[in-house]
Amino acid sequence: MTTIKLNKKSDDTQVKANKPPVRRTNAGVRDRSVAPPKVNAPVRDEQPTERKSERQEASHQAPDRAGQRNHRFDGKPRENLRDDDRQNARPAYSARPAEEREQQPRQARPQGVDTRITPRPDKNEPQYRQAPRRGGKVRDGYDAVNTPQYGAAAKAAYKSTTISTELPRLSKVMAERGICSRREADEWIMNSWVMVDGVIIDTLGTRINPDAEIVISSYAHEVQAETVTIILHKPVGYVSGQAEDGYQPAIVLVHPDNEWLDDPELNQLHEREFQRRYLNGLAPAGRLDIDSTGMLVLTQDGRVARHLIGEDSTVEKEYLVRVEGSLDDDGLKRLNHGLSLDGEKLKPAKVSWQNEDQLRFVLREGKKRQIRRMCEMVGLHVVGLKRVRIGSVNLGKLPVGQWRYLRNGERF
Repeated sequence: MTTIKLNKKSDDTQVKANKPPVRRTNAGVRDRSVAPPKVNAPVRDEQPTERKSERQEASHQAPDRAGQRNHRFDGKPRENLRDDDRQNARPAYSARPAEEREQQPRQARPQGVDTRITPRPDKNEPQYRQAPRRGGKVRDGYDAVNTPQYGAAAKAAYKSTTISTELPRLSKVMAERGICSRREADEWIMNSWVMVDGVIIDTLGTRINPDAEIVISSYAHEVQAETVTIILHKPVGYVSGQAEDGYQPAIVLVHPDNEWLDDPELNQLHEREFQRRYLNGLAPAGRLDIDSTGMLVLTQDGRVARHLIGEDSTVEKEYLVRVEGSLDDDGLKRLNHGLSLDGEKLKPAKVSWQNEDQLRFVLREGKKRQIRRMCEMVGLHVVGLKRVRIGSVNLGKLPVGQWRYLRNGERF
């Protein structure tokens, strides 16, 4: 073990606490016990007004420096300007004399809408006097981004918007000609599949001449050919459209297990295999009550739906109706023609006896529960109702609860 011995410092190296610190004198440091002298900034002598104006005129007449940029106006160097640009260049506002500025007339504000301020609607003013709120559908040419919504700008845009209502829309003309439905027409137009008089139309809401030539792309025909139409024998207890009051829609019966494969007229060479995409957009073309049975048409083709349930549809629908009660000749004549429902006179019908307790109805319209309400007006009670024909397509031997495709040669 090694021992290290430390020697104490000598007393000469130690700093004594009672020794005053050394302060060196600095001539540059002012004495803070005396207030500093007050220094006043030199005041420049103002030049006479005449000299100022002369100097300003000289500065305006002096040429600009080479390469100097005129930041007040166009940001271009003055030497790079052409002669015509120099003549059209607007001088500085301060460079023009006051007399010249007063003589030059002010530009009149453009007539119309003041786009600087959009007044807010007044709560005390009646609602019908407020500026209208613009809105509409895209197919009508409405632009929600660039169209003002409120205030004076919206009122002026509403007045200035001129939509020609003399010509029909392209989608309406296509539907009236039986090319497709209006919904399908809008989809085809958006896909640029429609040509009118040699011009491809891709804008919704386009109005055309009713006699214009319309050419459809082959792509649209291919899509339309893939649509299906199904004939279903609806049983009692199913609704035609959406489910309601705990009753299931009839479309739930459309699945491979319920397809009628014993159809004697089924074309085996072109047998169609069921696919789930057939259910997309499949909708009933007509109604059939919950307590009624018979033929129900479900289709993806807008042409078929328009032909069957359109406003101008004249397709016959045949029903077999079992009734209870007595019916005289006068009541039978009223069933054929002479009854009114909901304040509207019904179209002429064909009503005759099928057997002792069953009537045969042939109608060209389909109001809600029309046959049942007609029978009640002549003192009859409907026990059963079955639809057996729509147009030229018969229900035939299709079993209850089963369905089949519309045959290639069948037309309603």
